Amino acid sequence: MAFRSKEMVKKIMKKIGDEKNLDPGVKESLKKCLPDNKVVMSRAHRGIYAGRHIQFGNQVSEKGGNKTRRNWKPNVQEKRLFSYILDRHIRVKVTTHALRCIDKAGGIDEYLLKTPYKKMDTEMGLLWKSKIEKMYQELGNMEVVFFPQEEENKLAEEFKEMRIEQRVARRDARRKAYGWTPKAEEIEGASEDAEASHHEELVANS
Repeated sequence: MAFRSKEMVKKIMKKIGDEKNLDPGVKESLKKCLPDNKVVMSRAHRGIYAGRHIQFGNQVSEKGGNKTRRNWKPNVQEKRLFSYILDRHIRVKVTTHALRCIDKAGGIDEYLLKTPYKKMDTEMGLLWKSKIEKMYQELGNMEVVFFPQEEENKLAEEFKEMRIEQRVARRDARRKAYGWTPKAEEIEGASEDAEASHHEELVANS
């Protein structure tokens, strides 16, 4: 099953209610943004495929040259991608080509912002792009306040203490639920150190 731009416009019109709710010229501009007469497979609606879809061709035998019809499906992976604008992970199905495009752009946010609407040939890609653009616009309208260095250090220390308290609370809850052994304490310490280092890396990158 596939969809074309006309069917997508009909879906959007159905969700909005009617064309009367739209300003004049909005429908025409919407048609220009959507991919024109491009066939997309059904499962691509639920992921970001970056133009990679099922390809059809022939499998040719070595000796006789006999041709057999076959298809090539894209390499699809389910990944958790971190969005700095949404400040959370996005679980989405992506192709390996889309992952390379996201790495080249510098992240899922940059990829969605830089890719034009006419190249977003999946419904999920259009949905996430509109969400990211809306959040990006809201962040641009926010006022930025800079704290003095002393207050920043104080906030960092308070945040660090809060993280330590959370780790202790989780450790006590695990001990009550599963019991305590010296080996379990070693595993807990290693996992907590790894989690702390990962969090520090995220803070440093942000």
